[in-house]
Amino acid sequence: MSVLLQKPLFPEVTQKELAEQLEAKGKCQTKLPSWFAASGIYYPNKLHIEQTSSERTAAYKAKLVEGKTLVDITGGLGVDTHFFAQKIGTVFHFEINKELSKIAAHNGKVFKTKNIFFKAENGLDFLRKSDALFDWIFVDPSRRSDTKGKVFLLKDCLPNVPKNLELLFKKSHHILIKTSPLLDISQGISELDFVKEIHVVAVKNEVKELLWVLEKGFSGAIKIKTCNLKNDGEDIFEFYQNNELVAQSHFGMPQTYLYVPNAAIMKSGGFKSIGQHYQLQKLQEHSHLYTSEHPIAFPGRRFKILEVHGFHKKHLKKWHSQQANISTRNFSETVAHIRKKFSIKDGGSHYLFFTTDVNNKAAVIHCKKE
Repeated sequence: MSVLLQKPLFPEVTQKELAEQLEAKGKCQTKLPSWFAASGIYYPNKLHIEQTSSERTAAYKAKLVEGKTLVDITGGLGVDTHFFAQKIGTVFHFEINKELSKIAAHNGKVFKTKNIFFKAENGLDFLRKSDALFDWIFVDPSRRSDTKGKVFLLKDCLPNVPKNLELLFKKSHHILIKTSPLLDISQGISELDFVKEIHVVAVKNEVKELLWVLEKGFSGAIKIKTCNLKNDGEDIFEFYQNNELVAQSHFGMPQTYLYVPNAAIMKSGGFKSIGQHYQLQKLQEHSHLYTSEHPIAFPGRRFKILEVHGFHKKHLKKWHSQQANISTRNFSETVAHIRKKFSIKDGGSHYLFFTTDVNNKAAVIHCKKE
């Protein structure tokens, strides 16, 4: 029976509030296991949990900062702040939503965190009034606008980071910004100043956030670091943006092994750098599929190639009513259309990559996952 229909269990808690708490807690089980397991945690509206960082990505952020003081001007539920406090001496959590600030402060007491100061006010207003210089400022601008709905350009987010960069750099030489994974990296670079590093963070091959490390006065090459957090560790690949611009790809026909970069690398745009680093040949400029004669450890998926042929009905008729996992890369037809056209069922242990080869001809690569 729904909690809403049951007799009230607690005199001071409505059944609606109890139902909301149970629903919100359920969303924390895998995303925020420490919150889920702790006794006495109060949960905000489920939307705030959906918008907050996971523990794994928050822990990753904490590795990027060091020093004595950090100001989180968009504190939210306080997950990032919680992990920053494990690296930084004093952390200030600012949240303009008074109810959410109160919840974050309550949960901070549950965790017995002594070095976070919770303030229910606008973090930018605090910085304008403060005479202090902080080691780090962290910003996670809201990607929801009252007038434009969901937004992705930094200038459309709240707070408007590009507009307030001068203020931020007056109060700290180091700024860390979390943005949507949908933000175009080139666009972000054009909107910001002194970008030193960009971190593309994925969890189980799904890009969750972009992290921008800004250092006042920095004018060197921008490092782009990709990280795919997996159950058994993490895949790291990094390169410099200027090297990617001048790197050369080596192209060739499919050999014995096929490689598909993970989602973080795909988002980073380091398509030449990844091939160059691992000495792989690329199938075609826009395919972003790579090949080699001998197997290598690779930050992504590796397949053993069983057969390569052209995109012809005579080659594909054997798959009629058979199972295969289908992917298209730089190909003229969609997965749905291919399945319908050749009556191929989804699933199984076989993989079919429909792509374009180095000779600009449609090709089908039949593989098995390594």
